[in-house]
Amino acid sequence: MRDLAPHDRPREKLLRLGAEALGDNELLAVVLASGFSRAGALAVANAVLQACGGLHGLVRLTAGDLRRVAGVGSARAAQVLAAVELGRRTLFRAGVARLQINCPRDAAVHLMPQFGSRAVEHFGVVLLDTKHRILRTTVVSVGTLDASLVHPREVFREAVAGSAAGLLLFHNHPSGDPAPSTDDEELTHQLVKAGRLLGIDVVDHLILADTRYCSFKETGRL
Repeated sequence: MRDLAPHDRPREKLLRLGAEALGDNELLAVVLASGFSRAGALAVANAVLQACGGLHGLVRLTAGDLRRVAGVGSARAAQVLAAVELGRRTLFRAGVARLQINCPRDAAVHLMPQFGSRAVEHFGVVLLDTKHRILRTTVVSVGTLDASLVHPREVFREAVAGSAAGLLLFHNHPSGDPAPSTDDEELTHQLVKAGRLLGIDVVDHLILADTRYCSFKETGRL
């Protein structure tokens, strides 16, 4: 940063021109706040972006991934992860009225900002009332890079406890490909059967990726 004129340093530039005037590396440099003895914050920011393949890759980084970049210790890794999570949360739809799911795309728009880019598989349920308005969204299981252990007991415990009339299943594919696997299809059919026995309608199962999704309802699998 010392090599930059004061008015060109990211923090000063942000205050002078607004955050929208900064490049991805400059915004990340502001989050990092400082560099280390061999490199300034901007150089460290460039190294982080290079390590993850660009800005979008930040959503998949773990604290361990970040700490492998020279100049990023635990404190700076925490700052970056916190900033990414704040950005993710600003995309959620919030308001007094509960969101109504009228079609699979409504559910995908609601779920993808939070779960689409997760580095490990998250399996969850969206609990719905009789008008398909969202009561609550709950993660049931967090798995490894390519698998998640889910039991019908855990899924329907949430639905019964939440007095849900229906539920929507969802999970993400860290690979970025939302195409369902054979295991995904078998689990879905198992949960649909369990729902029928309990009188709780399984309205859909969405598989989420970074910017794409697959709906079992849309594709005729449900």
